[in-house]
Order: sequence, then C-alpha cells, then structure tokens
Amino acid sequence: GGKFILRMDDTNPEAERMEYHAAIKVGLEWLGIEFDIVKSTSDDMELFYEKGIELINLGKAYICTCKREDISKNRRERKACKCSMGDIEKNNKNWEKMKDKFKPGDAVVRFRGDMEADNAVMRDPVLFRIIEGKNYTLGEKYRIWPSYDMAVAIEDSVDGVTHAFRSKEFELREELIDAILDALKMRKPAQGFFSRLEFKGMPISKRIIKPLIEEGKVTWYDDPRLPTLEALRRRGIKPEAIRKFIMSLGLTKANTLAPFDALEAFNRKFVDADSIRLFMVSNAKKLTVKNLPISSVEIPNHPINDMGKRTIEIDENFYISGDDAQSIKEGTQIRLLGLGNVAITKQGTEIEGEFVENGEKADIPKIQWVPQKTAHAIKMIITKTLLIGDKFNEDSLEELDVFTEPHYLQLKEGEEIQFVRFGYCRKDSQNQAIFTHK
Repeated sequence: GGKFILRMDDTNPEAERMEYHAAIKVGLEWLGIEFDIVKSTSDDMELFYEKGIELINLGKAYICTCKREDISKNRRERKACKCSMGDIEKNNKNWEKMKDKFKPGDAVVRFRGDMEADNAVMRDPVLFRIIEGKNYTLGEKYRIWPSYDMAVAIEDSVDGVTHAFRSKEFELREELIDAILDALKMRKPAQGFFSRLEFKGMPISKRIIKPLIEEGKVTWYDDPRLPTLEALRRRGIKPEAIRKFIMSLGLTKANTLAPFDALEAFNRKFVDADSIRLFMVSNAKKLTVKNLPISSVEIPNHPINDMGKRTIEIDENFYISGDDAQSIKEGTQIRLLGLGNVAITKQGTEIEGEFVENGEKADIPKIQWVPQKTAHAIKMIITKTLLIGDKFNEDSLEELDVFTEPHYLQLKEGEEIQFVRFGYCRKDSQNQAIFTHK
C-alpha cells in the first residue's frame, strides 16, 4: 500500500496559527484517517533556500524590486519586467539583501516563465517573498518565505509523493509546478484535481469564515452552523456518516453543491441505533393530573435496542409542550407516553385532568412530558442557513429554552440523544444541547 502524508502548510507566518493545524490533525484523526508521516512545510526551509539559489544560478529565477502594482500591471499586459534583465551576480546580491536589508514588499523572487503565456500563472510568478512575523515553531529565524507553488513543488518531490490531489482552483498551477521541477531536474508527481464539496448557505473557505469570527457573527470554527470538521462533530454528525457521504459522491471535477440533508440522511442511519430516547418540552405549559396511582414510572431508553431503562419520579405536576397544550380540548383524552391516559377536565392558562385507568387506546394525541419537580432546564441550539446568497443570515441561530428529564445530567458531554417527537441532538454541556436533525 501507499503512504499518507499530513503536511501542514505554514509558510505564511501572518496567516498560520498552531491551533489551526492542531484542529486539522484532530479532525482527520476523528474521521479515522491514519497518517504515516506528519510534518510542517517549514521543516524544509533550508532546502527551499538551496533550491531558490539554484534557480537563480541557473538563470531560472530573478529578484524583482518593482512595486506590487507595477508587477500586476506588467503581468496583465504581458510585458517583461526590467528586473528580469539583471545578471546572476546581481540577483545573488539581492537575495542576500532580502535576508536583512530589504523590507517586506521591496523585493520578491520571481520564476522566469513566459510573460506572453496564455496561462497567467506562468507570467513570472513569485517564488519567495519577505514576511516579517513569527512562525509558531521557528519564531523569527527566517524572513524570506516560499510561495505555495515553490513549497509544494519541492515538498511533493522530496517527500516521495507519487499522486498529488488538489482542489481544481489549483489546476492552472500544474504547469508551473512541473516547470519548477523541470528546471531543477527533480522528480515530478502525477497531479490530480477535484471540485470542492460545498453545502448551500455554508461557507467552506477560511477567507469567508475568518471575518465572520472576527465580527462576532459566529463563535469559532466549531460553530455548529459551519461545515468544518470541528463544527460537524459538535453538531452531532458521525465520522462514519461523513465517510459514507463522501464516498457516495466520488472524486469529480464537477462543481458539487450538496444539500445538507443528504449528509443528515447518512447520519441518521448511524445515530438512530445508539441514541438514548428522552422527553423534552419547549414553551412549557403546566398540566396537573389527579388520581395518579403511581409515584414513579420505568421507561425503556430505546424502543428496540436493549439500552436499559430509566426510572422517572413523578407526582401530579407535569410540563407538556406549548404546541401540544394548544391543541388539547376540554373533555378529550391525551396519552402521556410511557405513563397512561389523562381525561382533560380544564383547559386554560394551566391544564387539569384525571388519570384514566382504562383509557382509550387509539386516535388520541400521544405526547411527551417532563415532571415539574425534577425538570432540568437547558438551552436548545437550532442552526439554520448561515448565508443567504453572500449575506449573513441574522436569523441563522435559534435558541429555545426547554425542559428535559433529570437523566440528561447523567449523560456524557457529546452523547447523542433523540428527544421524542423533536429530533436527534447532541449534548453540548449540562445546560445546552445542539439540534442535529430530525
């Protein structure tokens, strides 16, 4: 078999943070992916410098001291840069100046490509630039940093990568990566490209997510409205479901805008068998039941699988859902799930009824309930579409104040629950749950 390399791209000290890369590793491990090699791109900084100097000495790269706007203008107009006329000795001197004299933006190393190429990527692209900032492992040891194109070309070759797969926005860079390796007479891997998987209304780009975090519109990368691995995990999506879902799509270059409920359908198959069933009520209304013959009731934790039973202590005072309360009429019967039938004797601000020993069995509302004396209040987080078009949806997060059974407190954080007649949820904390899906 082959080897799987997890390589952290950390060659832009201004953008990279240790927690980003830690989250990537943890997320992939959660998915069940095993790595043969884990490394950072910056591990090979000396090699990048060696290859950069080699390109300069081969006449395949040069130091450009033009302003950024002039570089962009010349590339658009397909005009050669005057700096490309400099000799190798001058370029070597300027390389040394980049180490300690030039300021960021004063000089870059450019590949000598083809300024008349139809593929704009080949119009003398930047290979190195000056960035002053602390790399989280190397500190301020280096200030000349390789571009993505330079770094991945060298890394894929020396790491023994035989097949490099990238999202298709990098497809035009295939020619450049091959050209760099050809110039250095280094081994070239096969390159493959695929479309990004996107969900409607859920941004996947850090370029979009980061400002949402900075503006306080989402809390962090684990905000359950996001499609990051951290967020999906917190929302209650199982890694097995993600793997099955991805495999069902296959590797394609066609744009993939998947409905999120397609992933939910896969997830439902995995969570159903293991999710404990609990009662929960929202917009709670009081129900008093007279003549109740018992003080506790034993209820199975799952309707089919053997997950044990729980005992709920009860008296005559219950909470039921506001929606259920609204539909109850005086003189009718309801069935409290797992407990028995109640004949409604009063309907108003509070509801009253009497326990019916041999009540009607069919065609009556069957509703969940929570005993008032032990009801545990939690906040239920319900996510909705984060972006409508390109605009942030101010109503993308709904919070419900609900009551559930005291057994909720015995569950571990992260445990899956199916709240009866509501949906699957994940315990986020002792006082909060996140709605996963129906």
